[in-house]
Amino acid sequence: MEAFFRTHRYLVEHVNAPVRRTLMDEINWNDRLIGIKGTRGVGKTTFLLQYAKEHFDIRDKQCLYINMNNFYFQGRGIADFAGEFYYNGGRVLLIDQVFKQPDWSRELRRCYDEHPGLKIVFTGSSVMRLKEENPELNGIVKSYNLRGFSFREFINLMTGNDFKPYTLDEILNNHEHIIKQILPKVSPSRYFQDYIHHGFYPFFQEQRNYSENLLKTMNMMTEVDILLIKQIELKYLTKIKKLFYQLAEEGAKAPNVSKLAQDIETSRATVMNYIKYLADARLLNMIYPVGQDFPKKPAKIMLHNSNLLYAIYPIHVEKQVAMETFFVNMLWKDHKVNQGPRDSYIVDGKLKFRVCNADFLNKIRYAPDTIYARYNTEVGKDNQIPLWLLGFIY
Repeated sequence: MEAFFRTHRYLVEHVNAPVRRTLMDEINWNDRLIGIKGTRGVGKTTFLLQYAKEHFDIRDKQCLYINMNNFYFQGRGIADFAGEFYYNGGRVLLIDQVFKQPDWSRELRRCYDEHPGLKIVFTGSSVMRLKEENPELNGIVKSYNLRGFSFREFINLMTGNDFKPYTLDEILNNHEHIIKQILPKVSPSRYFQDYIHHGFYPFFQEQRNYSENLLKTMNMMTEVDILLIKQIELKYLTKIKKLFYQLAEEGAKAPNVSKLAQDIETSRATVMNYIKYLADARLLNMIYPVGQDFPKKPAKIMLHNSNLLYAIYPIHVEKQVAMETFFVNMLWKDHKVNQGPRDSYIVDGKLKFRVCNADFLNKIRYAPDTIYARYNTEVGKDNQIPLWLLGFIY
């Protein structure tokens, strides 16, 4: 046990979290079983260590971080370890990559039932369905999603500012005033393209080639998260990867499921399931018309965030596609985004958006019922808002 505490102290002491994630204040830390889901590379480990650093002295043995990658846990279950920790005064156990432990959900249920004074915070893949696929956790686990950096968090990191997030309603109703609080301190246009290219995943700060690192991360998403958690045989991995690349190469549009099924030599139903797995892994976003959802064919498939565009097919990134990808990714956290008529989007079933260049309105008929999210501009007016400001939603 002492070896785990030494590791804990070292990791907490050396954790580097220059941006405080907003999720830290959204979680009800009084709950006894808390799950933090998120795709690879978004900073789940750092998030756990930052929580420990904020709430416990580094020498306090009431809190302990452990990682299921440790081979020690191949011979010992979570519940037995948690019991020893609890009876020695432990009260908060932080478990990283919980899905690496066999029968992890039943083990967590045992901890919950046998140690009422113990709080467990665990991380897992975005592919996991905590309640739907693990009925023993129903009613006892509170699940949250940790996302990559928003544009707001990226700007705060790059400039040392501490801009706060705004709700979509605040932005729509008060964007001209909000912008006046931001522009005197920073020029968003100086950082926007950098964010679109490499700002979503916190590991851009590491001294490594970002695109190569992202490609490695994407491979891990398919090879570990999808195959391991969905228990898919290894022989099907090449089909999933080929499907993903073809969807990425085709751009943001409706998939030709029959052709894709023929190309990867499988059924239409299997193609749709693979697309759903890729969406669960936060590699794709499926956009449906209002009122429709999976397993129907989506109206449009997009990459989950704009950074993926540049990692997969950098020589052919269309600006309009990158801007729409940013739009969907920023709104996706708290809002429902559907496909609307004529290249528009319907948000929360009622708000009609168009993502467009700043001079787009000079070329088309103006529609007062549409909100225009404009890029290549820092300011807006009335129902024309600068696209970058939607990156301040979280």
